[in-house]
Amino acid sequence: MKPAILLATLLPSVSALAPDWKPVEKVETYAITGQTAPELYGSIGERGPLIGKDVVGNKVRVIAHTNFKLTWTRDYRPEGGACVLKTARPKLIITYTLPKPAGPLPAAESKGWEVFIAGLAAHERVHGAQIVDMVRKIEAVSVGLTVADDPGCKKIRTELTNRLSELSQAQRQASRDFDRVEFGPGGNLQRLVLAFVNGK
Repeated sequence: MKPAILLATLLPSVSALAPDWKPVEKVETYAITGQTAPELYGSIGERGPLIGKDVVGNKVRVIAHTNFKLTWTRDYRPEGGACVLKTARPKLIITYTLPKPAGPLPAAESKGWEVFIAGLAAHERVHGAQIVDMVRKIEAVSVGLTVADDPGCKKIRTELTNRLSELSQAQRQASRDFDRVEFGPGGNLQRLVLAFVNGK
């Protein structure tokens, strides 16, 4: 069974950045077996993470994926009958999940694996950068947001949620578009997989 040509299912969330903010990035691995490139790739197809569903509702197994957890604190202040979002501070953890051989590889296969996994990690880090970009855009529409006639700071939360939903959807679409190009004919990831499996 070959892994589906799909990467990176991202979880939607919202927040805004403080000027000194930086994401926390983590790498998690799942074990695969085999001593040759075809065996390793076959093991990826059997053990890769199950992410999302295909058009008929079956879960899709992927080679790798990028996920994130975003939590935040916001400071809403009533001012003259209005409500102002003064500050918003996020905590963003981005997790990259990649395959890793369970044991040492023969010298002849080791170099090919290193090239493959480096290319795969670089692809996933683009998804990470897309997430950070989304959060920075959220900052731009969050801090300073003012809603009139909202002394209890309730209307502003609905208004902010509506604005951030659009940014979240745009980020997910950008992620899907990137994968479509990368795994499309002649795409970087398509060529990377073929070169690895074929030993070129």
